[in-house]
Amino acid sequence: MLSRRDFGKLALSSVPAAALLGGTDFFTAFAQGKPNSKIDGVQIGTITYSYRSMADQSAEATLKYIVESGISAVELMGGPIESYAGIPTVDDGRGGGGRGAGAAGAPGGGRGERGAMPAELPPGARKGAWKGTECVIPAPGGGGGGARGGGRGRGEASAEQQAAQQAQAAKVKAWRTSISMDPFKKLRKMYNDAGVTIYATKMLSANMSDEEYEYVFNVAEALGANHTTLELLTDDAQLKRVGDFAMKKKIYAAYHTHAQGSMTAFDKAFALSKGNKANVDFGHWVAAGNVGGTPMQFLEKYHDRIGSFHLKDRTTPEHCSLNLAWGTGETPIKEILQMVRKNKWDLPGSIEMEYNVPEGSDAVKEVKKCVEYCRAALTTRT
Repeated sequence: MLSRRDFGKLALSSVPAAALLGGTDFFTAFAQGKPNSKIDGVQIGTITYSYRSMADQSAEATLKYIVESGISAVELMGGPIESYAGIPTVDDGRGGGGRGAGAAGAPGGGRGERGAMPAELPPGARKGAWKGTECVIPAPGGGGGGARGGGRGRGEASAEQQAAQQAQAAKVKAWRTSISMDPFKKLRKMYNDAGVTIYATKMLSANMSDEEYEYVFNVAEALGANHTTLELLTDDAQLKRVGDFAMKKKIYAAYHTHAQGSMTAFDKAFALSKGNKANVDFGHWVAAGNVGGTPMQFLEKYHDRIGSFHLKDRTTPEHCSLNLAWGTGETPIKEILQMVRKNKWDLPGSIEMEYNVPEGSDAVKEVKKCVEYCRAALTTRT
């Protein structure tokens, strides 16, 4: 584990000397050896899923990646949170919830430039192109960044495997419903001491028990988060249940979208509880076709119901719903950020680095590029 002094040295080295020319905030951050990604009043953060391809997924290593990227606020996923606190693990090292490490040997976790031209087109797909390069336009309903989860091709578990999974689930539930909040407070202090605040957690699952809901919201509070994120639910009873817990705990539940993102996607969630907010992904929004309106129109209408929003640079369905390096796709990242700045909305923008990591680079370097893209957007006056 790195000492606090080591983290200080690391953070200091991550702040470029040119930042001294950026004003008092940068000078203060440099002097304290801490990152500062609040740019002209807009908090730029990242979801720690961005670092899924890095070998070490511990809370300590994740903090190192965040600081090296120049990030000062995060949406922290369940893996590093619960591993730090000592969650019981299984033999294969899985556990801790959330989206963890990427597949070995797959830069960026293997979820990058969708649409590359195969030898034979899948059923219903057709050829497209983006900036002179051929790509695949998925069949309707087959692209745009669908919800994660599901099969993965592992096949049906045996009776023994199912029994082991049930035993592990019971062990984890018992741990979650009995653990003190002290380890999570310690984790918060470690991050805060390095200059990183935690504005959101991602740990909640709709099928958890009431006792586990209490645990998830208590952990979010202990870490200093004001909302916890989860995938957008469709069941009314679940949306109300989650929203009611959020209201009781005074920690919002913010729902993340993929291909279903649209001007009306959150209508049920918003109507069923004031505890429900949006964790809208504007990259997936574009990849799904800007259904019902643009990201800026959604911001204008629902800015008071957004906990935080995700940013990535994707192309529209007509251009294969690609996931690209920032500045090369069609997501209006600059316009989104400038709108938040203009209106002084307190809405963190989370970098979700999801394109393939180029040869010779790594996720930390790529997230840092995304931060600099945001900085350029927010230091430009229009």
